[in-house]
Amino acid sequence: MNEIFEAGDRVQLTGPKGIMNTIRLTAGTRFGSHKGEIKHDDIIGKPSGSVIENHNGDQYLALKPLLSDYVLSMPRGAAIVYPKDAAQILVEGDIFPGANVIEAGVGSGALSSYLIRAIGDHGKLTSFERRAEFAEIAKGNVENFLGAEPTNWEVVIGDLQEMLPEHCEAASADRVVLDMLAPWECIDAVATAMKPGGLVIIYVATVTQLSRTFEEIRAHGGFTAPLAWESMVRPWHLDGLAVRPEHRMISHTGFLLSARRLAPDTVLPSFKARRGNKTEHTDEDMDIWLPQAMGQRPLSEKKLRKTVRKVTNNLKPRQN
Repeated sequence: MNEIFEAGDRVQLTGPKGIMNTIRLTAGTRFGSHKGEIKHDDIIGKPSGSVIENHNGDQYLALKPLLSDYVLSMPRGAAIVYPKDAAQILVEGDIFPGANVIEAGVGSGALSSYLIRAIGDHGKLTSFERRAEFAEIAKGNVENFLGAEPTNWEVVIGDLQEMLPEHCEAASADRVVLDMLAPWECIDAVATAMKPGGLVIIYVATVTQLSRTFEEIRAHGGFTAPLAWESMVRPWHLDGLAVRPEHRMISHTGFLLSARRLAPDTVLPSFKARRGNKTEHTDEDMDIWLPQAMGQRPLSEKKLRKTVRKVTNNLKPRQN
């Protein structure tokens, strides 16, 4: 990336009180706010990280926006995958340069942008989206950030189950990333498209989606045992000796679930559980949730009778 600002580049301006504005540079144009005006020509030719003054002397920090900045501010048709989850998908999904990746659905293009960067020029991303409007928004957002339409990205309109065999050869996909309402409906089609040893990683919003997807993958028999998790981000306030967690944090946004594709006609072994672990519940397991086991003292009969009398005595007298 060229770090010298040119006409057509986006610039993120951070001004007084930390207020940020993102603009596209155009020669001869001005950026105006209630604080004053900044000439675009004063930014063009300067390196990213420069400080620019408006005509009133107010200072602005000019930086080229990060992809994470862009996806949080770009126009949205559907909800986006937030940077913390996108990072987990890239790392835990092992998205590598040159990978052949299948994605569904495309949403507003946030995750597609990260995936295109990760696979590089020699990789391929095939994205499936049911709604044409979402696909158009996603393509526009990706092209706006990258500056051109990626040649290694294909967006297919339609259901993944129906369209996947037409656009992806069997056993050709290295990775599959699903962000959709009912991913359990796509497991058979995804399994056919994946290479042995390939990885599927799925983003879902609710525990019911998580449970149903987990059970469908396990019932399929062609994958390793799925792993599931969520991540939370808690920023910290740092100011001299005032070091504490921020009052607000990015907690639950969604769950992630991943599994590896087995080789054809392979039956997953029944791995022994670690000593002390139990695969099925027993009466003893259920008993540990009783109040006594959790350290709660049972209510005595004497106290119970006393409480009944107290409540009864406080009742309003009935009117005849």
